[in-house]
Amino acid sequence: MVGWGLMPPRQRLVGSAALPLAAGQSALNGWVKIGTDDRVTVMIAKSEMGQGVTTALAMLLADELDARWDQVNVESSPIDPIYNNVATVVDGLPFHPDDHGPVRSTLEWLTAKSIREFGLMVTGGSSSIKDLWLPMREAGASARAMLANAAAQRWQVPPAECQVAEGRITHASGKTARFGELAAQAANGTLPERVPLKRVDQFRLIGQPVRRIDAGAKLVGAARFGIDMVLPGMLHARVLMCPTLGGTVASFEAAQAVAMPGVRKVVAVKGYNGGTAGVAVIADQPYRAMQALAKVAVHWQHGPAAGFSSERFERELTATLERESGHAYCTRGDATAALANAARTVSATYSAPYLAHAALEPMNCTVLVEDTRATVWASTQVPGIARRAAAKALDLDTSQVDVQVQFLGGGFGRRLDVDFVGQAAAIAAQVRGTPVQTIWSREQDMTHDFYRPACASRFVAGLDPQGRLLAWQNISASQAIIPQVLGRYFGLPAAGPDKTTAEGAFDQPYEWPAARIAHQVVDAPIPVGPWRSVGHSHQAFFKESFVDEVAHAAGQDPVAFRAALLTRHPRHLAVLRLAAERAGWGRPLPSAPDGAPMARGIALHQSFGAVVAQVAEVSLDPRRRIRVHKVTCVIDCGFVVNPNLVRQQIEGGIVFGLSAALYGGVTIVDGQVRQSNFHDQPVLRIDECPVIDTHLVASDLPPEGVGEPGTAPIAPALGNALFALTGQRLRTLPFKLA
Repeated sequence: MVGWGLMPPRQRLVGSAALPLAAGQSALNGWVKIGTDDRVTVMIAKSEMGQGVTTALAMLLADELDARWDQVNVESSPIDPIYNNVATVVDGLPFHPDDHGPVRSTLEWLTAKSIREFGLMVTGGSSSIKDLWLPMREAGASARAMLANAAAQRWQVPPAECQVAEGRITHASGKTARFGELAAQAANGTLPERVPLKRVDQFRLIGQPVRRIDAGAKLVGAARFGIDMVLPGMLHARVLMCPTLGGTVASFEAAQAVAMPGVRKVVAVKGYNGGTAGVAVIADQPYRAMQALAKVAVHWQHGPAAGFSSERFERELTATLERESGHAYCTRGDATAALANAARTVSATYSAPYLAHAALEPMNCTVLVEDTRATVWASTQVPGIARRAAAKALDLDTSQVDVQVQFLGGGFGRRLDVDFVGQAAAIAAQVRGTPVQTIWSREQDMTHDFYRPACASRFVAGLDPQGRLLAWQNISASQAIIPQVLGRYFGLPAAGPDKTTAEGAFDQPYEWPAARIAHQVVDAPIPVGPWRSVGHSHQAFFKESFVDEVAHAAGQDPVAFRAALLTRHPRHLAVLRLAAERAGWGRPLPSAPDGAPMARGIALHQSFGAVVAQVAEVSLDPRRRIRVHKVTCVIDCGFVVNPNLVRQQIEGGIVFGLSAALYGGVTIVDGQVRQSNFHDQPVLRIDECPVIDTHLVASDLPPEGVGEPGTAPIAPALGNALFALTGQRLRTLPFKLA
């Protein structure tokens, strides 16, 4: 074990099995294939759910390979340990970003080694580019060197004299060859042990606003999402699950349904991977399956969640803050003593509700079960876990299950779970030899989610006579996500603290003179899971709103108050000041188009390695409804691989966060979710969308997260603007003015 621990992590260039090849293709490593037609196929190990990851990752490899962009296409990778997501697990260790000590570095080293061998292929945690920033570039550079070596052998010249550019290898003698002419010879060569990577000033594609590689197919409707799967002879299944989360089927009567045209079977299905049990109808057409399902009479066993009320649980969370001290994630000095000596204290309690993911593409999965094999077509963020779920449901070995990952019509963390995959596999097993597509209705999707946990948070801050901050004390309470996820994935209990419960509260740059930031886990029989920006989604609202409260109590400008707490964090201070400058902070705002007064609010937050500041400009309409006119956003996410993609993700994150801040909230009564569709769980409409002005900070640091950091700060920026406009401090989401 000691020897294993001291050795470096294994390479991530060559997989445990050879890549599948089409006619004329050669694989130069586990990430790239080149055909005799000069097509460069980049293997994509991350799921495309609108974030543009297929484009960004292909750019990394193609630039180092020196391929032409018009000769590049992409293909989903197989499931293999070299594609395991190392970065997201390492980032999940509960360390403060300012902690650079030996304990952290040692644990990160060992974690990276372990995840390379025993981890998961995951698209999540805003980690795709961060995780593959080096492996994709190394794969391209290695393939480039192998092509140059092949040319050198053919021409009997030193490899250093062979130049690679624009998909060709050339020599000063005038000799030239295309990639496709040398690919087979290069693939038979030796993988270089170490190759130099390009300097920033040598990049041709990386850093440029390259057009998305999937844009054309999506514009003409050719892109295939999970729900678009059509196979010869395919049957269709619709599911009705117990309305109580975690409930089961006691019995059902299906005589009427079975007698309807086109109906093949009506079956009970248990809850898979943390899901809820129900009844499925399999028919030859989707509409017939839907009509027949309405004729099935089901008697439910409602289970432990039957007595659960979200309103009562939220009161329990608030009461927990008064009687528990929680697990401390951050301590500096003696916050209790500093508060006792403060000239003035400020306190407040905040709360946020359960939230559904509400991805526009509802849960669906198509499965073909044959004698000893199965094929799964799914929109999933975790193909390896999806394969395991299908194999377990079918009593097969994972090697007997093939997972074909499709485009995702929204993930947001919901497709990190695989309850729908196990369920679809079990349904398809009822008609072996025929593919079956299982699609959930919007109502079944909304009422059978793995929800963002409800959370409550209490703050106390102490000020000296001059209004300077002396102490910061914060405790929050909620369910924990990671123990549930590990149970659903592996049937294992979790050990140690769950960072996601307190992220966004303890891991921030503010230089508290004295602080204690803690979290108390409160169990409940409600399934919870990662929701876009996870703990940051509510902790940023709590923290940045209370920072504003303290600034107001101290009689200070919110920007100046924050700046005074960032003297040793120039990166964060620069983001804060740039956002204030670009938003015109301190200058009077004009009236809204209807003449109503407007106000600004600001928030600064770090998540997934990126630093984001946002300024929201708001007004109220004549009926006192909230209108957001403009959001100015500044992000420092390290090196920007593709500025178009970053801006798109920031815009999407802001719209997602505004939807939750204005409308989001799941109510649970007797274990049953009351919201069922977009009429009672709205998302932001196009006529409500503000102007979004995004500014990217130039940086030579390695890339950090982008997909989620834009979501977290918008709720507090909006809440702080509403306080400036109305004098009301709104401490509960979604926002409702008195």
